[in-house]
Amino acid sequence: MISRNEVLETDYKNRINRVFEFIDENLDSDLSLNTVSAVAFFSPYHFHRVFKFITGETLNQYVTRRRIEKSALDLLHKTITTTEIAHKNGFNDLSSFTRAFKKYYGLSPTGFLKQNPNKFSKIRQLESKNGQIYPDHEKYICIITNLKKWIAMHAKIEIKETPEMNVAGVTHIGMNGVEHAFEKVLRWANPQNLMKDTETKLGRVFYDSVKVTAPDKVRMSIFLLSNKPYKTEGEIHKFIINQSKCIVGSFEITPSEFEKAWTSLFIWMNENGYKKSPENPFEIYHNDYREHPENKFLVDLYIPIE
Repeated sequence: MISRNEVLETDYKNRINRVFEFIDENLDSDLSLNTVSAVAFFSPYHFHRVFKFITGETLNQYVTRRRIEKSALDLLHKTITTTEIAHKNGFNDLSSFTRAFKKYYGLSPTGFLKQNPNKFSKIRQLESKNGQIYPDHEKYICIITNLKKWIAMHAKIEIKETPEMNVAGVTHIGMNGVEHAFEKVLRWANPQNLMKDTETKLGRVFYDSVKVTAPDKVRMSIFLLSNKPYKTEGEIHKFIINQSKCIVGSFEITPSEFEKAWTSLFIWMNENGYKKSPENPFEIYHNDYREHPENKFLVDLYIPIE
């Protein structure tokens, strides 16, 4: 029997999921404690305690981090001015943005662009305050060359129009322990015989990028995509992956090769003149890797593009 505490924890997590979505959609707006707690239908005092318990951060810490990290991604894919990036992500002016950015990454937005490995500039070895490590220029060029060779040998890459996907899943924070999120989805799906349908797929969508977000803060959802009818329960909640144009890389890889596959696919995107759209990248799996003779995943990686 499910305990009252488990019911409460599930309810709290579902409410916080709504908060995550609200914050991401309103980074340029008022995200005060009173405003955001109302989205979760909590009193400000109660919301503060619940949010800190689930995320490990206060609301202010979380909002500031999201604004800075979204700004960092905008800088990497720069199509607007730095001042416009600052306003878009909720900073009143360029000076306040620069101060907050430097406090978080340990260098100014301009310095971040010079040091970041996405830029072919003379960059030195650097570890920013949030733990991201950027290699020196010669090492970076060597890494890029090797990854371009690797993806040419290991991936089939296409540009596809993907339809809107109605999915159901659970939220997970951090790169560690993600297997438990998959187990939650399977424990929910198996009694409904959803996994017996060959068209049913598991997947994962990323709301953060490890380029700018510390691994223990990366937020993702493990989801199930199915044409069969189903009922959600507990932490399992429905959400939509929007229709978009995507770069789709099809891989047969081991668990340890996922980072290499994603990095290579983003390099392919840049090399071929595509720009990432604001939609979130995601994965869809086509097998149970434990049943593969070499324990490999048959997986498609999707990068939404403009």
